[in-house]
Amino acid sequence: MELAHSLLLNEEALAQITEAKRPVFIFEWLRFLDKVLVAANKVDVKEKQKKLVDQLTGLISSAPGPPTRKLLAKNLATLYSIGDTFTVFQTLDKCNDIIKSKDDTPAYLPTKLAAVACVGAFYEKMGRMLGSSFPDTINNLLKALKSAESQGRGEILLSLQKVLNGLGGAAASCHRDIYKNARSLLTDRSMAVRCAVAKCLSELQNEAVFMWTTELENMATLCFKALEGSNYGVRVAVAKLLGTVMATALMPKQAAVMRQNVKRATLEEVLELMATGFLRGGSGFLKSGGEMLKGGASVSREVRVGVTQAYVVFVTTLGGQWLERNFATFLSHVLDLVSHPRATQTHVEAVYSRRCVSFMLRATLGSLLGEKAQIAAGKEICQAISKQMRAVEAVVNDLNGENKTGAADVSASQHVMVCALKELGSIVQSLSATSSPLIQEPSIGLLETVTSVLLHPSMAARLAAAWCLRCIAMALPYQLTPLLDRCAERINNLKSSPEAVSGYSFAMAALLGGVHQCPLGIPHSKGKLVVSIAEDLLRTAAQNSRLSLQRTQAGWLLLGALMTLGPSLVRYHLPKMLLLWRNVFPRSQKELEAEKARGDSFTWQVTLEGRAGALCAMRSFVAHCPELLTEDVIRRLMTPVECAMTMISHVPAIIKVHGAHLKASAAMVRLRLYDILALLPPKTYEGIFNALLRELVAEFTLTDNSSNTTTSLLRSLCHYDDSVLMGSWLQETDHKSIEDQLQPNSASGSGALEHDPSSIYLRVPVGEAIPGPLPLGVSVIDASVALFGVVFPHVSFKHRLQMLDHFAECIKQAKGVRQQSVQLNIFTAVLSALKGLAENKSTLGPEEVRKSALALVMGALDNSNPILRCAAGEALGRMAQVVGEATFIARMAQTSFDKLKSARDVVSRTGHSLALGCLHRYVGGIGSGQHLKTSVSILLALAQDGSSHEVQTWALHSLALIVDSSGPMYRGYVEPTLSLVLTLLLTVPPSHTEVHQCLGRCLGALITTVGPELQGNGATISTIRSSCLVGCAIMQDHSDSLVQAAAISCLQQLHMFAPRHVNLSSLVPCLCVHLCSSHLLLRRAAVACLRQLAQREASEVCEYAMSLAKKAGDGKKVANLNITETGLEGALFGMLDHETDRKLCSDIHDTLGHMLSSLAVEKLSHWLKLCKDVLAATTDVGGAVAFEVEKDEDSEKKDEMDDDIMFTGLGEDDKPKPSVAPRWVTRVFAADCLCRIILLCENADKAHFDLAAARSAKSKNPKGDLLVLHLSDLIRMAFMAATDHSNQLRMAGLQALEDIIKKFASVPEPEFPGHVILEQYQANVGAALRPAFSPDTPSDITAKASQVCSTWIGSGVVSDLNDLRRVHNLLVSSLDKAQAGKGSSSQLYSESATTMEKLAVLKAWAEVYVVAMKIKKEAEAKPDKTIRSGDEDEDDLGADVLPPDSLITLVQPELPSLSRLWLAMLRDYALLTLPAEFSSQLPPDGGAFYTPETIDTARLHYRGSWAPVLHAVALWLNSTGFGACEEKEEVSSKVPALHSGALSTAKTFEESVKDRMHLMLGVSIEFLCFPRPEEPIEHVMSCLQALSTLLESPCAKTHIAEDQLLAVELLNVLHRLLLTRDPPVIQLQVTAVVQEIIRAALNHLQQQKSNKGKVKEGQIDSQLILGEGGETGELVPGSSLVFASMELLVFILVRHLPQLNTRVKESPSHVPMRPQRLPEESARLVANTVAILAELPLLCSPAGSMTILPTVLFLITGVLRETAVKTADNSVSTSVSAALQGIKTIIISPVARVDNLQTQWSALVRSSLASVLEDSQPDESRPDLDEISMLTAITLFLLSASNELVGVTVLQKGCMERFRNALNSSDPWVQARCYQLLLSVFQHSTRPLSTPYIHALAPLLVEKLKAVERSRPKTAAELQAVQEGIKVLENLVGMGEEQNPAVDFPQRLASRHPWTHPSDYQLLLLEAPIKNNVRT
Repeated sequence: MELAHSLLLNEEALAQITEAKRPVFIFEWLRFLDKVLVAANKVDVKEKQKKLVDQLTGLISSAPGPPTRKLLAKNLATLYSIGDTFTVFQTLDKCNDIIKSKDDTPAYLPTKLAAVACVGAFYEKMGRMLGSSFPDTINNLLKALKSAESQGRGEILLSLQKVLNGLGGAAASCHRDIYKNARSLLTDRSMAVRCAVAKCLSELQNEAVFMWTTELENMATLCFKALEGSNYGVRVAVAKLLGTVMATALMPKQAAVMRQNVKRATLEEVLELMATGFLRGGSGFLKSGGEMLKGGASVSREVRVGVTQAYVVFVTTLGGQWLERNFATFLSHVLDLVSHPRATQTHVEAVYSRRCVSFMLRATLGSLLGEKAQIAAGKEICQAISKQMRAVEAVVNDLNGENKTGAADVSASQHVMVCALKELGSIVQSLSATSSPLIQEPSIGLLETVTSVLLHPSMAARLAAAWCLRCIAMALPYQLTPLLDRCAERINNLKSSPEAVSGYSFAMAALLGGVHQCPLGIPHSKGKLVVSIAEDLLRTAAQNSRLSLQRTQAGWLLLGALMTLGPSLVRYHLPKMLLLWRNVFPRSQKELEAEKARGDSFTWQVTLEGRAGALCAMRSFVAHCPELLTEDVIRRLMTPVECAMTMISHVPAIIKVHGAHLKASAAMVRLRLYDILALLPPKTYEGIFNALLRELVAEFTLTDNSSNTTTSLLRSLCHYDDSVLMGSWLQETDHKSIEDQLQPNSASGSGALEHDPSSIYLRVPVGEAIPGPLPLGVSVIDASVALFGVVFPHVSFKHRLQMLDHFAECIKQAKGVRQQSVQLNIFTAVLSALKGLAENKSTLGPEEVRKSALALVMGALDNSNPILRCAAGEALGRMAQVVGEATFIARMAQTSFDKLKSARDVVSRTGHSLALGCLHRYVGGIGSGQHLKTSVSILLALAQDGSSHEVQTWALHSLALIVDSSGPMYRGYVEPTLSLVLTLLLTVPPSHTEVHQCLGRCLGALITTVGPELQGNGATISTIRSSCLVGCAIMQDHSDSLVQAAAISCLQQLHMFAPRHVNLSSLVPCLCVHLCSSHLLLRRAAVACLRQLAQREASEVCEYAMSLAKKAGDGKKVANLNITETGLEGALFGMLDHETDRKLCSDIHDTLGHMLSSLAVEKLSHWLKLCKDVLAATTDVGGAVAFEVEKDEDSEKKDEMDDDIMFTGLGEDDKPKPSVAPRWVTRVFAADCLCRIILLCENADKAHFDLAAARSAKSKNPKGDLLVLHLSDLIRMAFMAATDHSNQLRMAGLQALEDIIKKFASVPEPEFPGHVILEQYQANVGAALRPAFSPDTPSDITAKASQVCSTWIGSGVVSDLNDLRRVHNLLVSSLDKAQAGKGSSSQLYSESATTMEKLAVLKAWAEVYVVAMKIKKEAEAKPDKTIRSGDEDEDDLGADVLPPDSLITLVQPELPSLSRLWLAMLRDYALLTLPAEFSSQLPPDGGAFYTPETIDTARLHYRGSWAPVLHAVALWLNSTGFGACEEKEEVSSKVPALHSGALSTAKTFEESVKDRMHLMLGVSIEFLCFPRPEEPIEHVMSCLQALSTLLESPCAKTHIAEDQLLAVELLNVLHRLLLTRDPPVIQLQVTAVVQEIIRAALNHLQQQKSNKGKVKEGQIDSQLILGEGGETGELVPGSSLVFASMELLVFILVRHLPQLNTRVKESPSHVPMRPQRLPEESARLVANTVAILAELPLLCSPAGSMTILPTVLFLITGVLRETAVKTADNSVSTSVSAALQGIKTIIISPVARVDNLQTQWSALVRSSLASVLEDSQPDESRPDLDEISMLTAITLFLLSASNELVGVTVLQKGCMERFRNALNSSDPWVQARCYQLLLSVFQHSTRPLSTPYIHALAPLLVEKLKAVERSRPKTAAELQAVQEGIKVLENLVGMGEEQNPAVDFPQRLASRHPWTHPSDYQLLLLEAPIKNNVRT
């Protein structure tokens, strides 16, 4: 391939390669040339131009394939436009001659087509430069057009389009000729030609004025005819042509109008023309007007769907502003369409017309109008509805029947109503909370209007109104409860009107069905209300025969809807429901017989409807309350179900007697029965299998059904990927909702609510806007097929065989169309059964069952219907999967092999090739490995069969399946397959798009098979890779969107495996262009690919996209581009406003997320501006920011405009129209992005949150960008979001505000020391929070706002008391709400919403109180300082600095009520955390803040807010001495009795203390036992802080000390917590709690001792056994507090100093670690732990303390050893000082004074000192040992345990050695400290201890001081050392003096002149007494 990369074609290389590879080589050269010509130096090009032209024109006659000719033409045109144009006319003539040639052989065709392509390319590129040669060329092309075959016609029309494009207005003389020749081809039998004509005429209408003036009507008729029998591609192309022509007729292009005096068409005329197509199709205009109007043949559906698309193009071309101005006209026009009798001849046609009109409205209104304009449109629709409704009421009230036409009007009005209400619902739902002005404006009266339709005579209209109400309630949840109440009231008042009963029950059912979408729910009492209404309706149904049908239906409908509220509500009504169900059906066979004997047709109708309703309610129950389905309930449900089954078998007899009008009701009963059985486990109804299967089989084999109804499930049971084979079944498109009408199965796409009213309360299927159940006839067959699949796996083999044989018989019996229908249904059922078997992992059965099944399936592989062939292939694969035996699979494969080798007909070749693919798909590469070679060779041969494109398509599709399923086993066949794929891509005509799509699938599968190998550099891999890239390039250039989408997904695969080899610089721009494609699948593919690229290379992607935008800006036109200066990110944000496809939107979110993560920090301003522009968007059309997203319908005409057509009709310049302002969903996403940006900055660099650092960084690097500099923008964005109409946006805004406060609260303001930067935004924050506390705000927003309030108050930012008061008042107001108790009257939402709000408020108060107490405590800790600062800084700080106690003074007044509420809440929480088995102990009427019905949701709310409350209560109890002061008030309090029995018996203070302790400790221990991993760390901290605060109070201390087991349990739980939670803060907090527990125990012990002391003065024995361990010293694990503490403390120590664990040292893998200084937090932790350890012996009896002391001392000396490390500043770490303090505490403990333990104690002290000596031994491995800390420890031992250490020479020697080393140290600081320590030893009162040290060390000391004479101290440290030495000397002299007073003078001298250097004389004098002393 590399040889192809040269400017001239390398002819030698070309000659050397094989014939087969030449086309690829040539294509690769042309690809290279295409890139290089544009960039090459013009001089080089001109030099080689002649040779190049020869080579290129030579290629024309070498019969190039389609992609090659396209590139060839492009290159030739580019070459001439860059180089000299001398020979262009020669080349042109040469091409024209080829076109004129009479040679019609297929071999010459490619040459002709290449010449045609070249002509087109020349004119497109050079246009008017080619002078007047165009008339000849055009005539030549038109002549060729007449005689050409379809491929030629298509190519010529494309060339003509390019010629027109290049010449613009200059070709006017030829316009008529082209028009005349082209228009007749609009009805060509080849669809590709029709598309080409449509595109050519679209180009022509840009200039040819006659097309949209004189020829306008003819154009319309032509288009309607072109739509007849069209496919999707033709419909899109023709709709585009028709819509654009109509729009141009209405708003002509200025330039054209100026040239000719043109009569403009009026809007009425244009719409009238379009309507003709919609209502009459292509049959021409009013031929003999009369009979046309009477009816006659209905419009073909393709025409109606095409015209619908044309309407949308028409409006989109005119744009959003036009639609806004003319909406009323447009609306009344489209509503007239659907009320026209011709649009509604049959019910199904009427539904189809409604769907089309709904699509027109949604596609225009939904995407072109901004939010304000949509509200205005909603008003218009509302007026249209009320106008219609008035007309209907006039007819209904006209009792004399004067208005004869009235009945027809009413039936027509129902369809208008359905369309209008559906659109109104969609508008409101898409606007969500932003639609509130539309609902609230009294002049519109929207709710009144919609509810008035609930009384419409037609059921469809009533259902539509009910659905619209549901949409309103979903958008504005606060309307839900009032609407339910209103409907309930009307049902009760209007019981006697059948319409009212029906309409209002529909509305209630719809509203109940929507509750699951409203997180805040509805009050529980509404359930009871619904049940009572339903019961009443069912009870009174029999009283009035005029109403019995409606009342029965309404009652059951309401009960079915009630079930959707879920088990928590239904549980209460279940017994009543079971009773109702039992009573509807006859109890026994006898009753059933009796029933048959009586009754007339009406009572039977009511009975059947009632039973269908009951079954429907049962189905709803089973579907929505699976938790309630116990065995008992299922058993009780089965009784009515079995009765229904028996009844069904009797119904045909009843229908015979009473008439066929009962058939529908009977079918409804069957449908409901099948539905409920499909949901129940089949085991439960095994008894009725036989009867059931008889019914099911009769149902779908159409035994009793004369119409040929087919099921709609086949499509979903076949594989998604097979749709390419089924021809008519399109994959997803934007037009799906109308294209569904054209599918081949019965009533496809005719879903409507009236077919099954129960669907109004069911969940809407994913991707649908509104439920659309199919007509009853289809639904029943669907349900029977689905149930057959469920039951089949549980049926005996004998019955399976009977059924399969019966199926074969049924197919044989039926004929013609009926046979097709029966066969389709049977195949769907068989597929459903096989799928069921596979899911149940069961087998098909013995040989005869398999044979029968195989015969059935094999027969259909040769069926002429492609859908059946697909189903048969699928069934074959599923059978192989279920049977799973190699021999069976081999047999099936062999059958297909044989057939394929012999068969010549298309049908069997396609069927059997698919069979091979499906076999591999379902048994995988392993199961079918042995057939792989044969399968591949056969399919490769079939794929080359150029005579039939259908065979090629099916063979390639199967090949793709095999490649996919074989995985690595296919590796050997990759090369031949790949070369075939390339050959076909280069030769198959582009009009056969299915072949190209399958080639794309194959290529994708091959890339996956080679996989990561593609990164390699070997020759074969390089070839494979370049072949893949060439294949992708060919497909990218294809005209069909699906093929382009396949190319993108192949490139995406390649990028995944070999990212370096995918060229992003060409791929990204191509993806950006596709973002505006009109084809959904192409947009999806482009975004999915961008998502993957952005994960790895976000910045490159954005740069390439921007370069594309720059090109567009430089005036190089790039077709349809929506990328402006906001880059790709802006375009994606813009797409979010238009796209409705869920997958696409989710991918856009992900792509933006990846870009944000990698780019937001470095391009901060850009991203913040993006978010800000989206958030700041006003809701006007084209408001503050208009993301330029242009709809592509008008892109063709804007491709490359001529200078004189720069003005469009609206008089704007040729910018894309500003599209709508960002919608609320996009704004919510932008607010979330804002929060993510803050988080990313936090993780990136701390300078983002430091104003001083940010400013200095900005001054150094002006390009640098830091978040803190944008603080005002952040606040503004959060403010805009938090105060928006949309509730979701308010939530996101409050979240952003909270994040900003948390992150920036402590950032100081450098210009005003002592202030923080957030202070200037106090007003903004207050203003953002205020609206959230208004009474009508939803609970979740108030809850979030309370949280932000507490964060804001607690952040310490607020410096102005007034500002603080404002925010504080918000919380006070919400506290009043929380005190209102349960069951407040005006309840809109469910009780759990109230719970959530109240708990959030209490939590917020708790957080504020915790902060207030913290500030107060800090202020008390430094009282003098604050007072002083108050005096000094009065002037500069002024009055706006808050006194430290102001916050607590604000909270104080609320504390009495708060504390009660808090305690009540904790009591609730404690009850709610009880395990399920104690549920009987819960109070029957709920707790203080929850009701028993909402207990499950309430748990979640409590779980989120208990922790701060616990902490607050602990602080309050601590500060008030356990509420001693408030006990008196409690009885008279205004707070309702929050806990049952609280007021009945006044408790004593002790009892209340005990209760509160149990509550607090219970909640804490329960939580700390099992903190869930997702529990935030703050909760754990709050809980621990609460515990330590609680235990500080004396009451709590005594409580926990008296109950030792409780303390032990608490310690064990804390130990367990440490094992699971790592952060040091938690461990520190745990040590604080442990310390409190130990202190409590110590105090208690002291008290006991002093009590005992008082009782028995002088008896020391009783003292000995007090404390743990008693006389024996044994500590019992589990009940010993000391043991539990030791466990926990040892764990902490070993966690931070693993070296302490001796086992670690012994393990063979142990590497000795050097002691090192611990990090600050760890050091503090270790210090705390050591301090507690040292106190533990005090808790024990003397014997007990001897048990633990060895361990304690071992640990403390270990800590000393491991942490005594020298530092540069000679500071002592906290852990070392704690260890030293601990040693001292232990050595002076009272145990030393107990006589009988003396020897043990001495041994312990000595061995401890020995360890310290050993650890302090100088050692090379520890150069940084802190000798001083070790010496201090030794000194502590010597001083405190002198008795035990006197005379132990070994130790004495060691100690002296250490002192000596220290004195000789080179570090003066060590010397100084050593002197100080020595002094304390020398001065020790126990002379026997000190004397040996004086003897040993004094001489050395003197030596050291003598040496000072020689080297004077140079530094302060050295001087200090000398001074300390002299101090020791003085003291020694003092000691000596006591024995030898003669030496007086020098002593005095030294004392008088301490700073003079002592002379030798003095030293000599001093030496004497010392020696004396030693001798004595």
